[in-house]
Amino acid sequence: MHQFTIGIEEEYQIIDVESRDLISHVSKIIEGGKAVLSENLKHEMHESMIEMETGICQNIQEARAELTNLRRHLINTAHEQGLRVSGGGTHPFSNWEHNTITNGERYNKIVDDMGDVARGNLIFGLHVHIGIPNREEGVRIQNVMRYFLPHVYALSTNSPFWIGRNTGFKSYRQEIFVKFPRTGIPSYFNSLAEFDSYVDLLVKTGTIDNAKKIWWDLRVHPFYPTIEFRICDMPLRIEETVCMAAIMQCLVAKIYKLHQQNLSFRSYRRLLLNENKWRASKSGIEAHLIDFGKEESVPYPHLLKELLEFIDDVVDELDCRKEVEYAWTILENGTGADRQLQVYKETGDLTKVVDYMISETEYGITHGEMAS
Repeated sequence: MHQFTIGIEEEYQIIDVESRDLISHVSKIIEGGKAVLSENLKHEMHESMIEMETGICQNIQEARAELTNLRRHLINTAHEQGLRVSGGGTHPFSNWEHNTITNGERYNKIVDDMGDVARGNLIFGLHVHIGIPNREEGVRIQNVMRYFLPHVYALSTNSPFWIGRNTGFKSYRQEIFVKFPRTGIPSYFNSLAEFDSYVDLLVKTGTIDNAKKIWWDLRVHPFYPTIEFRICDMPLRIEETVCMAAIMQCLVAKIYKLHQQNLSFRSYRRLLLNENKWRASKSGIEAHLIDFGKEESVPYPHLLKELLEFIDDVVDELDCRKEVEYAWTILENGTGADRQLQVYKETGDLTKVVDYMISETEYGITHGEMAS
């Protein structure tokens, strides 16, 4: 069986201790953490965001161990600088107008190209790379995987607030990101050649300078031998991140396995897939998603059960049953969005929501003596 390696990128909010607002202090954390984290921390477009990434992990246990160690170092570094870090797809009340853009050629070019669409893109996501055998197979996997994107996305919903408002969405992050070009669920491509000719046309016409400017929810990565999931909100607990990554790994492995047996999975039009994405964005795990085969709206837990049954024959091969089945814990406890909304319902105070987000991000991770 091909080794479906895992790489995880998490985007964290940098929080001011007093106000609980976002604060543009990414340089403090990068400088403070450079002794142990220099290879794993990166600037993002806003200075109130920091990206942390793992190396290439051979399995989900290795990914969990590295994530835990990195998050512990990151949290401790933030504490040492008098700051906090948090998960969450959006900050509950921070205003993008008050957040500084990182000064760098890449970000300056994006802001020049897109103006306030770029400046207002103050959102935080989880990106997961799964290793693929080759790019041709990657396109085939991408075509099939599109169907499952809303199912995975619903589990990750974690951005119900925006600039102090309860948006009525479980994931408002996607409604912000949709203002960017070349986002959303990708189209169906008949072959790698067709995909490459699309990219080549955009580069040739000066629309983009490279394929990284294609920001789809799922993409065959232009530079790495991976397929990259980009649809999920940044979770709170490490267990949630690990669960999403394990499910993604299993889906890639299962679809590849079907292809090896000359089997496939019915393809649905992006118009239909977008209906399910909208429902997941609005209602998360409380959504009814469309079962296109039955032509019925079905409660999300039923479709999650079907999804887990679909991947069941590869779960033990990849040794990730515990991680995959954490999805039922998310269903029981609520997604990050559900839990944020519950705190707000109980307190009426968005700073208390931020307190909760910080505590969940730090859950199970000790301060004081850092692990080596």
